[in-house]
Amino acid sequence: MMYGELGASRTRRTVTATARLLRALHLDGMLLSGLVAVSFFGMFILYSAAGDNTALWFNQLARLGIGFAVMIALAQVPDHFFRMLSPAAYALGLLLLVAVAVAGDVGKGAQRWLDLGVVRFQPSEILKLGVPMMCAWYLHQRPLPPSLRDVTVVMLVLLVPTLLIAEQPDLGTALLVAVAGLIVLVLGGLPWTYLLGGAALVGAAVPLVWRFLMHEYQRQRVLTLLDPQSDALGAGYHIIQSQIAIGSGGVFGKGWTNGSQAQLEFLPERSTDFIYAVIGEELGLLGLIALLIGYLFIVWRGLYMATQCRDAFARLLSGSIALTFFVYAFVNAGMVTGLLPVVGVPLPLVSYGGTSFVTLMAGFGILMSLYSSRKLVG
Repeated sequence: MMYGELGASRTRRTVTATARLLRALHLDGMLLSGLVAVSFFGMFILYSAAGDNTALWFNQLARLGIGFAVMIALAQVPDHFFRMLSPAAYALGLLLLVAVAVAGDVGKGAQRWLDLGVVRFQPSEILKLGVPMMCAWYLHQRPLPPSLRDVTVVMLVLLVPTLLIAEQPDLGTALLVAVAGLIVLVLGGLPWTYLLGGAALVGAAVPLVWRFLMHEYQRQRVLTLLDPQSDALGAGYHIIQSQIAIGSGGVFGKGWTNGSQAQLEFLPERSTDFIYAVIGEELGLLGLIALLIGYLFIVWRGLYMATQCRDAFARLLSGSIALTFFVYAFVNAGMVTGLLPVVGVPLPLVSYGGTSFVTLMAGFGILMSLYSSRKLVG
């Protein structure tokens, strides 16, 4: 009995010490646990998806460390600094987008990167945070719900970078940037009449966007969504192979590293945009459900933290960060299963990639900073 009590006492001291450390670092234990669990699940899947390319797995492991370090660092920044720096972050993002348009690196037919010698990155990732920060900064100074004038200003704030990113072309990131800003508007109490009116305008603009703004390959992706078999060896190949992989996994999957579509390289982009199909093939429906539970836990915790923040800026920005994360996962799962067009959105915390992972972790670091600065009641 004494040994049991001694062990329980040690466990309590360990838990208490861990809680104190997390509070000292301004980290939320529940959100951090969810992020760690999903990230390591991603590393587990990536090892299989990478095949013989072990360098890819170790590169992602290094990026994992960088991402969590960025999150911890940003969690230490007082919340008022983010509010104060929001216009500067937005302006910097726009300047870098213009630099990409003028002298950006071209890869896979798109001009999206800036090469600074030491590092090569996509400036559009900055706007995934810069746009909601700017929208929240503007709205927090004004009465909510927003007036028509304020809605117009916010729409201009998000429209400029969205069009610049779409021109690269990078339709997936452009849509995510636009959605991040729109979520701030909705959380600010945007009236339903404005939402319905905006939806009507978007519907009316679809023919113009199709004709003048979308590239031919983007139009082909939409048409392929409706009938992948029309070009089974071309534009429809990705979706067809992805659906075969997910369907063949069944409920329990074929086993880790035993997926034929992934391991025999029938599945394109299996370590990046289509890694969701690898999960479905090797771990089956149960693996997909486990990942979905992890995502929902992160979103739920993020939204709860947003409700506890002390001012409008913190609540709007935190809510946008949490819900945009959900949109990432929804869009990737939708495009891989053939429910949405292929727009090149990675699976959050799972797909191989450095800039997108660090951007996500930076967002959660900001969220933790805003939450830790809340006013204590009672």
